[in-house]
Order: sequence, then C-alpha cells, then structure tokens
Amino acid sequence: MKVTVDQHSGFCWGVVRTIEIAEQELSGNGGMYSLGEIIHNPMEIKRLEEKGLKTITLSDLESARGKTVLIRAHGEPPSTYKRAEELGITVIDATCPVVTKVQERIRRFYLEGYQVVVYGKKEHAEVIGLVGQTNGEAVVIKSLEEIGKVNLDRKTVLFSQTTMDKPTFYKIKSELERRIAELVVGSIEDEAIGFHAKDTICGQVSGRDKKLREFARLNDVVIFVAGRHSSNGKVLFEIARSENPRVYFIEDTPELQAGWFDDVATVGVTGATSTPQWLMEKVKKVIEEKFESQPAAV
Repeated sequence: MKVTVDQHSGFCWGVVRTIEIAEQELSGNGGMYSLGEIIHNPMEIKRLEEKGLKTITLSDLESARGKTVLIRAHGEPPSTYKRAEELGITVIDATCPVVTKVQERIRRFYLEGYQVVVYGKKEHAEVIGLVGQTNGEAVVIKSLEEIGKVNLDRKTVLFSQTTMDKPTFYKIKSELERRIAELVVGSIEDEAIGFHAKDTICGQVSGRDKKLREFARLNDVVIFVAGRHSSNGKVLFEIARSENPRVYFIEDTPELQAGWFDDVATVGVTGATSTPQWLMEKVKKVIEEKFESQPAAV
C-alpha cells in the first residue's frame, strides 16, 4: 500500500508566520497568552501549550493585565487593542498581512461613507475583526439568500472573508451589481505582501480547490486531517469528498479505522491550511505501520 502526503496541503503562509512569531516569543520569555485558539487544530495547540502558550478568550483579558498577549492570524477589531492598552498588556500582533490589508481597505471605504458588505461567517474571528473596522455597521452575508439584508439604495463596497469560496462570492457580486447602482468590489494589490487579486479571497485557499480534486481522484482512499472547528477544513473536506466517496475526516491517528484500508492500493493524506505538516506525516507513518492493504471480506 502506497501512502502519500499531499505536497500542496498544510499551513498557508499567514499561519506559518503566526506560528513562527509565537515560537520566537515563547523561546524568549517562556510563556505567553493567545487571544483565542492560535490555530483551529487541537494537536498544534497542544504542542504550543507545552512550550508555554495559554489560550484565553476576550472575557479573560482582564486576567492577562500587564502580561503579553498574541493576536492570532485572524486579527481583532480596534476595540480589542484599545482594551489591551488600558490593561497594560503587551500585544504581539501576528495578524495575517492579507487580513490586515482587508481591514485597512474596509476602514477606508467605511470612512468614505460606503455601506460595507462582507461575504463571510458572522461569528468567525476574522469577520468579527473586519466588522469592527466599521463600528459594527458592516452587513455580513454568507449566501445569495441573505442579500435582502443589504440596503440597495446606498453606495456599497463588497468584501470577502479571506477563506470563503470564490464561486459563491462572484454570484453575490453579480446579483448586487444588478440591483445596486454604485457597487465597488474590494480588492488587494500589494507588492509588499505579494498579493494580487480582484477580490479579498486568499489565493492559497481558493487555489487549493483544483489540486485537491486531482489528489482525491488519484488515490483509492484519502485521509483528511484537520481540526473540527476549522472553517477552511470543512470546505476543503467537502471538495475532496465530492471527487472521492472514500475520503475520511480525522483530527488525529486514534480515529483511523482498519476497515477504511480494505482492498486499497493507494492512500493520500491531506489537510486544511491549519493542519501542520508534522501531523500529516504522523498519520502517514501510523497508516504504514498499523494497516495493511488486504482484500475486503466477502
């Protein structure tokens, strides 16, 4: 049985940057708080906790008075930075540079009097940070059916959460263009971070679609490794499963089942943009050591 790790899977560069910043800070002071889970992967969180990273929520911020707190890749609204300053907290800002640029663009359009519409998930940490740039006034929609929330008589700018899917975004764009006289689509053209797009959807996420489909088709069985709270993970898993019904979702190796590997010649291991490479390699090793390809029971 041949087991292969998808070379196009794993951390996006924004997450790599955040983890590197966290590890650098932890090696220097031995302990630090993360405001929210640094990444939607419990195994990576556990690894960093062993290095001294402690996860807290916004309601716990008071307990971090005078300490060091990391802002994760998703970013935070301005109110969080203000509260941290009031509490004498040292902020280590590891917001993904792409997310930072989207925040800046949204704030600019909001101050120019535009109605800001964000295609995304209202409770997602990144979206909370984006909406915060508009004093909570941005309209968040996640489907064509929610367009009714938008005031069609105002000049409007449309942005997207960086990890949403392009097809739905462009369907929403087309519908809003049909209904709104003055519509602008928020985009990022920034040499410093190497981001060039006609929208604000991260290319490392949307670009995985085609390659993941190919990978799923090439293997008899695919093991998709991700945290169950990963929004990106859920989307990519469904993409893989649409190409191959024998795609199985796990967080860690104890969830692997022997029956998945009956009469199998090739197994692919892949994951979300929040899945660490070391974890996928671990899954590959366990499959090779514990499961053997054998004919299915008759």
